[in-house]
Amino acid sequence: MTNLPFQELTKRLEKELYRLHYTEASVMQYRRMWRRIATFFEREGIDHFTEEVGMHFLDEQFNFFELEKAGKLTQSIINVFRIVRMLGDFQQHGSILRRYYKQKELLQTNEFKQLLQGYQNHCQQKEYSKVTQNHYRKIGESFLSFLESQGIRQSTDIIARHTADYINTLLGYSYKTVELQLCGLRSFLRYLHENGLHPEALSKSIPAIKARKQNRIPSVWTKENVAKLLDAIDRGNPAGKRDYAIILMVTRLGLRTIDIKHLKLSDLKWREHRIELIQSKTASALTLPLLPDVGWAIIDYLKNGRPKVASPYLFLRHLAPLEPFSDEDRLHQIVVKYMRLAKIPISPHKKKGMHSLRHTLASRLLAENTPLPVISDILGHISSDSTAVYLKVDVIRLRECALNPEGDWHHE
Repeated sequence: MTNLPFQELTKRLEKELYRLHYTEASVMQYRRMWRRIATFFEREGIDHFTEEVGMHFLDEQFNFFELEKAGKLTQSIINVFRIVRMLGDFQQHGSILRRYYKQKELLQTNEFKQLLQGYQNHCQQKEYSKVTQNHYRKIGESFLSFLESQGIRQSTDIIARHTADYINTLLGYSYKTVELQLCGLRSFLRYLHENGLHPEALSKSIPAIKARKQNRIPSVWTKENVAKLLDAIDRGNPAGKRDYAIILMVTRLGLRTIDIKHLKLSDLKWREHRIELIQSKTASALTLPLLPDVGWAIIDYLKNGRPKVASPYLFLRHLAPLEPFSDEDRLHQIVVKYMRLAKIPISPHKKKGMHSLRHTLASRLLAENTPLPVISDILGHISSDSTAVYLKVDVIRLRECALNPEGDWHHE
């Protein structure tokens, strides 16, 4: 998309907002902020919008960078930040890429809605795990929504340039996110060709990313910081009781976030002192011991913290609607909240979500000489190869793996 003057950019963006069924009240909010940005541009002698000048506006008007560094951004400032990012996306790609409204369906045309449903049925027939099915459906939906914004209405009109333009929208995302997006996009395009919905095998135009699982080093916590994190939780209020039980289940049992969110009351086998569940990622059964501290934390939450609503799920949101956490919620905000309360440094170079606590358990088990196959069973890995990456955080064991060039390689 050409670098449009700011007035023309907002005119086209407003048209796209209406196409996506944004409410009149929402569009008015966007208009008010656009006028404020336009006034700033006029004073600064700026004609065209870029995210760089948009961030300059944010910092001058709202002291954005200092507040962000201090962790004191208000929701209203975050909303302005989203408007700036949306303008940048639309200027560069002619599409609204980041969705900040609670709309169930992104697609506007019946043709693409039916196409997505067919692809979803295909993934189910392939017996992909529920997590993979969910990821692939969302990737297919995002790609089709992007095509709609480009004026494409039939699958046969898709050309390689469209896939390349969509891939360009992924610039700046993490390696893992891009890898997942390309994998899902390749699957969707393969489905189109193999089912006679497109004459070309466009999946072959998707660039391959060399797998680098063994190149990444998991982020781990020190024992002291894990203790500080748990101590910072106020277990006197209902949400604190829930958060304490959740974090304890990750640090002590290594459960994935998705499995914690899907955990049902019936999965708790109190008489047998164990937890039995079907993992969302692998669709395989997992049995873990219901450790005493974990069990008492859950009991405290059930008796004194959990909302009194009829739900089969163990952990619920404590603000309306009182229901389980969504699959999109990674519970990252819970960890960050207590890191700040515990005054644990938040480094941009280290992961700080629930998954890093799961990594920490694996590394601790490794340090205690627990065999990799056992750690693999605890974490629910299908293969010990997935667990081997934790060797990278254990320098002592890495040294043990090194070959001695002076030694005898021929053991009897």
